[in-house]
Amino acid sequence: MMKYKPVLFLLLSAPQWLGAQTPAARIMLDQEGFYSAESKIAVVTGAENSVPFYVIREGGTDTVYRGTLSDRRKSSNSSLYTRVADFSALRKTGRFFISAAGCDPSWPFRIGRAVHREAAIASLKAFYFLRASMPLEEKYAGKWARPEGHPDTLVFIHPSAASPGRKAGSVISTPGGWYDAGDYNKYVVNSGISMGTLLSAYEDFRPYFDTLRTHIPSIGKQVPDLLNEIIYNLRWMLSMQDPADGGVYHKCTNAAFDAMIMPDAAGKPRYVVEKGTAATLDFAAVTAQAARILAAYKKALPGLSDSCLRAAEKAWGWGLQHPDRVYDQNALNKLYEPPITTGAYGDRKFSDEWFWAAAELYISSPKDAYLKVITAHQDENFPLPSWSQTGLLGYYSLLRSKKKNIAGALQDSLKTRLLRMADEMLKAGESNAFLTVMGSRPRDFVWGSNANAANEAILLINAYLLTHHRKYLAGAIGNLEYICGRNATGYCFITGIGSHSPMHPHHRPSVADGIADPVPGLMAGGPNPGEQDHCQYAFHEPETAYVDSDCAYASNEIAINWNAPLVYLVNAVEALER
Repeated sequence: MMKYKPVLFLLLSAPQWLGAQTPAARIMLDQEGFYSAESKIAVVTGAENSVPFYVIREGGTDTVYRGTLSDRRKSSNSSLYTRVADFSALRKTGRFFISAAGCDPSWPFRIGRAVHREAAIASLKAFYFLRASMPLEEKYAGKWARPEGHPDTLVFIHPSAASPGRKAGSVISTPGGWYDAGDYNKYVVNSGISMGTLLSAYEDFRPYFDTLRTHIPSIGKQVPDLLNEIIYNLRWMLSMQDPADGGVYHKCTNAAFDAMIMPDAAGKPRYVVEKGTAATLDFAAVTAQAARILAAYKKALPGLSDSCLRAAEKAWGWGLQHPDRVYDQNALNKLYEPPITTGAYGDRKFSDEWFWAAAELYISSPKDAYLKVITAHQDENFPLPSWSQTGLLGYYSLLRSKKKNIAGALQDSLKTRLLRMADEMLKAGESNAFLTVMGSRPRDFVWGSNANAANEAILLINAYLLTHHRKYLAGAIGNLEYICGRNATGYCFITGIGSHSPMHPHHRPSVADGIADPVPGLMAGGPNPGEQDHCQYAFHEPETAYVDSDCAYASNEIAINWNAPLVYLVNAVEALER
């Protein structure tokens, strides 16, 4: 390709808009980079004119591509105007940055293969850093090594959870699992969607994950790292089931949140609280899905697959006896001591949990009772997955299944619905000022908005797996690029990834460990105009309402149900781009 001299060459440095409250023209792009054969887009905010832009090799004046910024677009999610720099025709590999008159240079990026591999590994290893009940050794955790926190071998039965065999105040052991978010509690409902998403990632991309190494402790040479991590939380979930009746406790928790201290400094009493329908059905779905995956590892993990299936069936039985047991924390606090004020994860509608649990059980152990529940709910319009909306996880598993008892009219119906959702997403994204599906709907910008970006992309990847139409994969990659920097804030929202990522997430170890860098691989919640934390935000419009502060739990907290879809998305893209 011909080389062009830029009108004005800007030495690569930290962009001057960093920290500004009224930024000048800024170049927003995926700070990790672009695959050689895929589209390559940067978005410029605040540019007055459609000026030339230049792609310049990092560390020199070698201009490898020249283009012109597009016409101006008005964002529907803020007062921003954008112009697009499209350099998709560039196929050269290496590290580059973009320059345009009136703009600071972009952050550097790479063009080539496996450009998101670092994020793929870090997002999965982040779960290792969230482990409870074990020390993080320096050989695995590096400078983020820490002593064991919350052994959870002496956990009290809260009065709300009392039963004939387990009276209030008696003690059980429920060690392991992941800390849920910025706090130190462990919640079955949020583990449900997180585990389902990770298990689905393995089922969809098994050969890829079988060889992915993240440098974490191994429970067996034949067990891939993704399953190693899943099993650590799975064993905790199994301990949350009452063996007497199959019901599952809602959470293992302090009575109130810990201060911003390290896990080993937190010694408040721990409780398991009331069993609930949502927790029990989520548990049934997860253990049923795990049972069929772990059946291939009976030598390395003797008995675990069978135990999971038995636990799933017992949980289903409890659900049939308690089909609408709501976990209502406020109501319980009027009846029992001590009051519990940690995350509630209260859910009042269970059709999605019934559908998901029935789907996973039917695939793993076909029975007419499960099929009847699937049929009863298959026409329901389930929204994008979240901790309180798990129905689409059942869609994904049923569409993935190759079993003859599932193929046919059921899969055809679900496929039609899923592709309709995917096409609607892509259509809406065409008018978005950042050319991403994320942000094409006002409801995208809520608490945990970045999880919406990842879950939209997972739906698009499922559409791609069903059809092999490249438009769906392109839409998914666009949302990954949103997470990695092509957004109105200019942040790559994954700690430790890219040139400009969160340094102060609402995450207790990252705040309390005395290390400047936060724990890596954690995805911040993202823009949230609700600003429920009442912290100081410089910007308040839907796509800009984000602040990198540990005070800002409404936009800068981390959570397992946000990192799990990130793991699926970034590793799926890496697998498919191979």
